[in-house]
Amino acid sequence: MRKSPVIKTSLPGPNARKLINQDKIYVSPSYTRYYPLVVEKAKGLWVHDVDGNVFLDFTAGIAVCATGHCHPEVIRAVKKQSGLLLHMSGTDFYYRPQIVLAKKLAHLAPGKGNKKVYFGNSGAEAVEAAFKLARWHTKRELNLAFYGAFHGRTMGALSLTASKAIQKKHYNPLVPGITHIPYAYCYRCPYNLCYPTCGLGCVRWVEDTLFRTTIPPEEVAAIFVEPIQGEGGYIVPPPEFHREMNNIAKKYGILYVTDEVQSGMGRTGKMFAIEHFGVDPDIIALAKGIASGMPLGALTARAEIMDWEAGSHASTFGGNPVSCMAALSTIELLEKELMENAAVQGKHLLDGLGELQQTHECMGDVRGKGLMVAVELVEDRETKAPARKLRSAIIRNAFQKGLLLLGCGENSIRFCPPLTVSSAEIDTCLSIFNDVIGKVAR
Repeated sequence: MRKSPVIKTSLPGPNARKLINQDKIYVSPSYTRYYPLVVEKAKGLWVHDVDGNVFLDFTAGIAVCATGHCHPEVIRAVKKQSGLLLHMSGTDFYYRPQIVLAKKLAHLAPGKGNKKVYFGNSGAEAVEAAFKLARWHTKRELNLAFYGAFHGRTMGALSLTASKAIQKKHYNPLVPGITHIPYAYCYRCPYNLCYPTCGLGCVRWVEDTLFRTTIPPEEVAAIFVEPIQGEGGYIVPPPEFHREMNNIAKKYGILYVTDEVQSGMGRTGKMFAIEHFGVDPDIIALAKGIASGMPLGALTARAEIMDWEAGSHASTFGGNPVSCMAALSTIELLEKELMENAAVQGKHLLDGLGELQQTHECMGDVRGKGLMVAVELVEDRETKAPARKLRSAIIRNAFQKGLLLLGCGENSIRFCPPLTVSSAEIDTCLSIFNDVIGKVAR
């Protein structure tokens, strides 16, 4: 097993620079790139660029490659299926991979009773479908979502998103009838309260103030929520937050829709992050880690909720047979060993970052579950002033040292490696991160 990154050239190297220059000419400038990495190939947690440099990947393609890059079992499933059937459109025809995967996901989804599954190609499509299904089933027009949420960039999903203003700039008007409310971000409580003495004031506010003064709860179709906020900063709410919020939803016949696009498929040590909170959602949106890098999105819902008629929603490429087989192979690996590994190695990562926090004053908060972990950087621990420039500098310098990281929220760094990560690879990550943060913070 490889033990450390290998940096042979200045970064970016000569081949990377040529390709980046072509990218500037031909590729949409709307994409965000943290640093000039041009990937040639990857295996496990190790990414090779076009100049022969090798990097340790703690991004997993934005939490997508759950089984690591190019896992042999997933590749075997993809190769076998691609020789049999590439496409037939599950919206108009039947084929085994889609049916078998739907059955598997229906059985995995938490909660009693029968479930049904809708397939798309991405997380945004899964959320978009959930948005439409909630309206169809309830015949209600209003919805609640949270500040800091990222649900996707298509118009419906973007309307639910409240992560960064640039994501909505020049796209208004968006879908009406959505009210955003504060998430349970205890490190920076929007109500200036302190958990647990607050008594979950953020939840009480919904019923005591919002529903009493502004939003008739009988007109709300759904509450859209990430069990752990992803792009918002890997924010883990208090243990009882989802249970209490779900109780309010049930009281008024509101659907509880969990966006597990980033937090699901074993990343937190359980198949779905919401399982940590003891809540059975009405609808779950899935994507990212579901198929180890193949494009696939899915929506699971109780059978009585998924009552829309034929033709009311569909996707030509959703449930592609090759992607479905990649997903079935991924789930098998998750159940066999990788969910457990995520829990074990996640604790190792959290403990290691917690130790570094004792040394580096700029590490204001360390949080996460399983391998969904973040460090929030601050200028001062007393004021908690966000250290945005420091965050960017650390990520860029880590890249120069061969460690791939990404930001989340305003001033946090996320650690979301493939679930195949070993203790040795985490130790390498911690060592590089310690060196970089010490150098940059000085």
